[in-house]
Amino acid sequence: MQETSKLCAEQITLPLLDAKTIAAIQIGFREPVIPHLQVLPPPTLNLWGESPPMLALRAMLQRVAPTRANVLLVGESGTGKEVVAQSLHRQSNQKGPFIAVNCGAIPANLIEAELFGHERGSFTGAVRSHKGVFERAGEGTLFLDEITEMPLDMQAKLLRVLETNRFYRIGGDQELMSNCRVIAATNREPDQAVQDGAMRADLLYRLAVFPIHVPPLRERGTDIALLANRFLAELNAEERQVKCLSDLSMRFLTNHTWPGNVRELKNALHRAYILADGELDLCAAIQPATAARAPTATISLRVGAPLAEMERELILATMNRCEGNKRHAAKVLGISLKTLYNRLNEYRTFARVPDLEMMPVFAAYALN
Repeated sequence: MQETSKLCAEQITLPLLDAKTIAAIQIGFREPVIPHLQVLPPPTLNLWGESPPMLALRAMLQRVAPTRANVLLVGESGTGKEVVAQSLHRQSNQKGPFIAVNCGAIPANLIEAELFGHERGSFTGAVRSHKGVFERAGEGTLFLDEITEMPLDMQAKLLRVLETNRFYRIGGDQELMSNCRVIAATNREPDQAVQDGAMRADLLYRLAVFPIHVPPLRERGTDIALLANRFLAELNAEERQVKCLSDLSMRFLTNHTWPGNVRELKNALHRAYILADGELDLCAAIQPATAARAPTATISLRVGAPLAEMERELILATMNRCEGNKRHAAKVLGISLKTLYNRLNEYRTFARVPDLEMMPVFAAYALN
């Protein structure tokens, strides 16, 4: 008994595990613990980010959420307008579901039936009665995405429903009540859409009781890296892997303009994840997509210019086209990566001050 008590009283010191050992143990688990998921915001919000534009956006949502005011979300494609609408719905007092409709994806001859519903036999193909989204939303939220793509005659009917909260199914004679809250969204400037004849001015005034600007990704600063780590953590959890972003990819996150916004970032990260063994290379993953949609670029050279000058202009223009990715630029130019480094160092040290349009190129390769 005494020996047993003596053993229990002794302290056992275990060795500390290094990072590689911990990662190996995590991969061996059926559900690995991903550190990113423990420190990032909970997935119930979806509005990740702490940049000033996102803090301002959250403040606006908190103001308008408890009310029943119509909201118009304005932002570029891929900024996450539907995610913002969902967040607004969750913070509101609406008791019904969240129903989303893309007004640009519904044929013009079917959009009225989709919005308000129809009775059986009201038109060819109406083999049964159908509830429209206004009816299905009930006391919830109806999100009308790409509202400026809705035909003008349909906009007039929508305006009447917003003003009276009453509508009829197609072929029906029973007046129905609309109790849902309407949130609309567009990737166009509303005033310009009115001038272009794509949107009725009276409908704009009715929808934009509380307009909210959804910021593009390029204006969100450190949120870009935060979102990338969040998406990467989700992929690691799904695939039971422990992959990470390379240092070059981290620099690329802030140097790239992200014209496709959050959607482009998420898709590029997914492509890089599939291609990576351990570290993700965003530069290589995003170039095929951007090159496919980018217009053919040209440069002008004066006749009689020295070959060295023409070579310089071509290299800098190619670097600009490749957004500072030297490996990709060397491949396009058909030269070795070492040769490209030597040329760029020569231009930076000895050449004349670069043209203004070439300044981003020098800034990009100076960081690498």
